[in-house]
Amino acid sequence: MNEHDSERMKGMLESLGYTETAEQQDAGLILFNTCSIREKADSRFISYLQLAASYKRRDPEIVIGVGGCWAQSVKEDVFRRFPFVDVAFGPGQVHKLAEFLTSESLTAQGFFEFEGFTGHLPEKRARSFQSWVQISVGCNMKCSYCIVPSTRGRQVDRPLDELVAEVRAQVAEGVREVTLLGQNVNAYGREMRAGAGRGSFAQLLHELDAIDGLDRIRYTSPHPQDMKEDVVLAHAELDSVCPHMHLPLQSGSSRILKAMRRTYNRERFLDRVALIREHNPDIALTTDVIVGFPGETEEDFAETLEVCEAVGFDGAFTFIYSPRRETEAAELVADFVGHEVSVERMDRLVEVIQRRAGEQARRFVGRTLDVLVEGSSRTDAARLRGRIGHGKVVNFSGLAEPGEIVPVAITSATSQTLAGEMSLLARALT
Repeated sequence: MNEHDSERMKGMLESLGYTETAEQQDAGLILFNTCSIREKADSRFISYLQLAASYKRRDPEIVIGVGGCWAQSVKEDVFRRFPFVDVAFGPGQVHKLAEFLTSESLTAQGFFEFEGFTGHLPEKRARSFQSWVQISVGCNMKCSYCIVPSTRGRQVDRPLDELVAEVRAQVAEGVREVTLLGQNVNAYGREMRAGAGRGSFAQLLHELDAIDGLDRIRYTSPHPQDMKEDVVLAHAELDSVCPHMHLPLQSGSSRILKAMRRTYNRERFLDRVALIREHNPDIALTTDVIVGFPGETEEDFAETLEVCEAVGFDGAFTFIYSPRRETEAAELVADFVGHEVSVERMDRLVEVIQRRAGEQARRFVGRTLDVLVEGSSRTDAARLRGRIGHGKVVNFSGLAEPGEIVPVAITSATSQTLAGEMSLLARALT
């Protein structure tokens, strides 16, 4: 979501005549788009902000802007703590940046109101053949550790016909893969604007699948509570919906899930996994796991390891719990898990995740799979890099251009990536 917001900011700035500089110190406008989901992101950002302040001391004409979730979360203090900041805005006020930059007086201003979806802004996509599409903003869940509802507001869904028209226009521009974005993406349809046609997430997938030229549909992130059978069946029935689902677990302990206010328990999560695999045996499942949530015992953590062993995720984002201001969990100071304990548990979790992911990845060896080429390999410029529908990165030999979908014979696998070869004959056939 943050990367999508950044693309919208870049597109808007280019429409105003700005061009991107290679070095920060050469810029007349230094703009930060911030995340605040973890404490480490806050700390790293503030160090970058202080560096920008040093450039402004040398050249007072430099404009410094701060957008995104961090700005929203400290809206009462941002100008007091950082008086060199000229403009600050929350994720729901991206469009106000243009208004500020074109005003006659660039005095410090803040824009923090929640307005739902903030309109259609030009985008500067990182890759012309891939796009993000924001189908909703905000979140109505009340997870006790999460700052997102206070920084992005309550859920507001965009009309289904508007989304279909947007994706159809992107495909006409050469987009082959779209990723649908929402804080709780599969709750789409519940919070439609007044007067807008109601639709479900599964219905949206069906409508987008019918667009000629759209090869792949991805989405992130769903919530286990809202993973209904109609969405599971859409994966099985629709050619363009990728065989990959990111289903956040967070903890394998029902007791901890209740403390997290996750609205499902261990059994419900495993039931969803069974349903998904019943209809999609080859689907790739990835997840999120938090270690060291306040009150987590060794028994609770052992239950998390058990679920991860049983499911065999294809990958996972793993985090040590990070207290966030103005969240319920941050008040549980007496129950905080020691850092050394959390680190030791993280090491054990990563071993399980990587071992099981490696086992899962080996099922692709010997198969020929379609790869959407993204560019050169990051580890070997002589090879290419792309992704299969399951979301796995493939480094392979062959001749192809970014944006092409080519068949690649998978020859080896690790927990993180696949390797393969594309034959010249296969290239000629595409």
